Order: sequence, then structure tokens, then C-alpha cells
Amino acid sequence: MMILMRLPEIAWFFSLSSILLLSGCRNTPLPFPATETPTPTPAPTQTPTATATVTPSPSITPTVTPSPIPTATWVAQGPGVITVPIILYHHIAVSSVTSNYYVPPEKFEAQMKLLHDWGYSTITTQMLVEAIRNGIPLPPRPIIITFDDGDASVYMNAFPIMQKYGFTGVAYIVYYYMNTDGYMTSEQLKQLAAAGWEIGSHSLTHKNLQQFADRQRDEIVESRRKLEAELGVPVLTFAYPFGVLNNSAVNYVRSAGYIATMGLGPTT
Repeated sequence: MMILMRLPEIAWFFSLSSILLLSGCRNTPLPFPATETPTPTPAPTQTPTATATVTPSPSITPTVTPSPIPTATWVAQGPGVITVPIILYHHIAVSSVTSNYYVPPEKFEAQMKLLHDWGYSTITTQMLVEAIRNGIPLPPRPIIITFDDGDASVYMNAFPIMQKYGFTGVAYIVYYYMNTDGYMTSEQLKQLAAAGWEIGSHSLTHKNLQQFADRQRDEIVESRRKLEAELGVPVLTFAYPFGVLNNSAVNYVRSAGYIATMGLGPTT
């Protein structure tokens, strides 16, 4: 089991801008585009990669676009160290107050277009883990785009925008938020999975696992069991609520059978 670090959207794009400005001073290859504008790389041909058979509800309106498959441009990477940016989003919606947790849909689309035009391709966490452990073909510029909590705006706004650019994401779901007002339903999550999205656990109730040690087993172990039973898809990765963890939480993650977890990287 490995712990991967993410940057919130606002911090990642700030870091990207800084790296672009400094790229002329480095001799080693960067995971980001150089300062010159590269030729846009078309999104790969797509086909479903869901590991479970899912029948979406006919009342769901967005059109399913299958997830990417390797093409001739993909190259073997790993085993060992692989640099893959991981971005964290929460709400893809307009907020009535200033909040870093909200990204308006038009700004989100501009960011997805930028990543697409620079030649990035989305992969799943499972693919990254396999590449680090054993080495597998990955796109030249892989990226993982994650969404925490399961907000309804991810399905309504982020999903169709990402389909437009051939991207898939990873949705980290708080089990008891699912099917409640303002959050995605189980049927919507099944459709994301059928379109190639990865579904991960973000605990049962989103408690700080350092402060509620007596809840760690249920929040980590039971959340996986309940999500898999509800959605009928594998749940292989766990995102720590608030990005915090301790040794006992890590031990429960291992015993639950997750292959990787998500924490928070530095934001400055």
C-alpha cells in the first residue's frame, strides 16, 4: 500500500505556472509542458474499462463517453519512480461566498482544455500503482484528477466537461453523504464507473481520523465494504478526510485491502 499526495486545484495551477517560468533553468525533463506552446495532442480513442457490469438509470441525462485505452503513443513507464500530477477538486459550481473549494464550471472547463491542449491524458490510481510496482504503458503525460466528498456538481458539471476532452476522474465518496441532498446518487456513481471513472472511499462520515481513533475501523474498513456492496464496483483506494492520518489509520487501510491512499501535499 502506498500513500500518494495531491495538490488542491488552486495550488497545483499556481505551482504549474511557477514551474513553467523556471523551466529554462533545468536540465532534467519536467512533468509539465515547456514554455513554448506544444502541438495539441488529440484525446485517445476510448472504450469502457469498468470492472463491473453496470446498467445506468435511463433518467440520467449526460451521455456516457468510454474511458481512454492505450494507443501507439503510450510508452512503458516504471517500475520505480514515476512523476504524475494529482489534482484535487471539491465543488464544480459557483459559490455565493469566496471559497477555494468551489471552481466555477467555466473555469474548470478552461483548465481541462488547457491540460488537453498540453497533451495530458488521465489515468486511474490503480494504473499508477501498477506502473510503480511492475511497469506498464502509460501516456506520455499522465495525470490523475480527483474529486472529494461526492458533491452533485461533479456529476452535473465536471462529468460532461471531462467527457468533452476525453478525461476520466476519481470520485472519493463519503458513504453516508451518498443519496442525500446536494450529493451524487448511487445511480449517478454507477454511471461514472461505467464511463471509466474510478470510485474510491472517503470514509463513512468524513470524521478527522486523528481525532476519532475509535471510529477508524468503521470509517476505513466498513466504508469500502458498503460502497462496493452499494455500487457493485471495486473500491481500491482511500482518501483520508482532511488529508490527515496516523499509524493506526494506515494499518486499517492495509487490513482493508486498499492498494493506495491519498493525502495532501504542500499547498505553498
